[in-house]
Amino acid sequence: MSINKRKLDHINLALKKDVSFRSISAGFEDVFIFHNSLPELDFEEVDTSLVFLKKKLSAPILIDAITGGFFGAEKINKKLAHVAEKEEIAFAVGSQRAMIQNPSLAYTYKVRDVAPNVPIIGNIGIANLDRQTIDKLDSAVKEIDADALAVHLNPLQEAIQTEGDKNFSKKARMIDEVCDSVDVPVIIKEVGHGISPDALKEINKTKAKIINVAGAGGTSWTKIESLRNGSSSSFNEDGIPTVVSLINARKLTRKELIVSGGLRSGIDVAKGVVLGAEIGAAAAPFLHAYKSNKAVQLVQNWKKDLKVFMFSRGVKDLRSLRNLKPIITGKTMELIR
Repeated sequence: MSINKRKLDHINLALKKDVSFRSISAGFEDVFIFHNSLPELDFEEVDTSLVFLKKKLSAPILIDAITGGFFGAEKINKKLAHVAEKEEIAFAVGSQRAMIQNPSLAYTYKVRDVAPNVPIIGNIGIANLDRQTIDKLDSAVKEIDADALAVHLNPLQEAIQTEGDKNFSKKARMIDEVCDSVDVPVIIKEVGHGISPDALKEINKTKAKIINVAGAGGTSWTKIESLRNGSSSSFNEDGIPTVVSLINARKLTRKELIVSGGLRSGIDVAKGVVLGAEIGAAAAPFLHAYKSNKAVQLVQNWKKDLKVFMFSRGVKDLRSLRNLKPIITGKTMELIR
């Protein structure tokens, strides 16, 4: 099956089927930050802005990697990138493997014309890396004028995928090769099954600047691959909950962190920042909002949630938000002991 057909299948399944985790929660319900009944703040003075990838954003929100590489993908990327520009948040494209193999597909990833001022993040899978691909990464990044390159880790997805790349041997050392081959920061990200402490220790040794923990609790890519194959998988509910992965990452690395995997509100973004993330990311909610033409409204709702959360906790900026002390309960507490 061609990459183009596979990518189209992914989008259709994500839109039409229930592909979320059922038994695993991202874990945000286990994170408590008491509200402050006397915040001593003017709501209008609460500042949710930050600088990310050297560009100022209105809020720590990233529309994470969704697609690219097939006819029609450009519509999704352009529309959501335009929303990101309008709302001053960050945007990421899907895996650029398709355009590296077939340069005529590059147009499906190009969004700088509608998003001239916000960070754009490129994407490649670590399973797809070889010498030839690495040599083409810098031009792929430059062609879409990206501010960073995400290298995604997806061994479970590849193992379930019939045509998946299942050889993950000697891949960790390629991370530094990627870092040396491109002129932008490199982000290491999972795709929704979480990054374990062992993996974090290996990533910590590399030149990668940012880690996106992308934990379980949102979309299950093994479930998507199972649906594509017309089968079922014992691994549809396998993964490290997002909050557990984030807490482990904050303990084990000093690299910047992105939290994703089951974020569904600005409150989740706020809790992620309290737990040590620079920014919160999501894909599925924005894909569905694209389909219903409500992406702007969704971003605005998340931004309002974040601002209300900060106001009601008595903090006026993100630096102060990061200084709050969370209380961790429930299953999350059991898993991080």
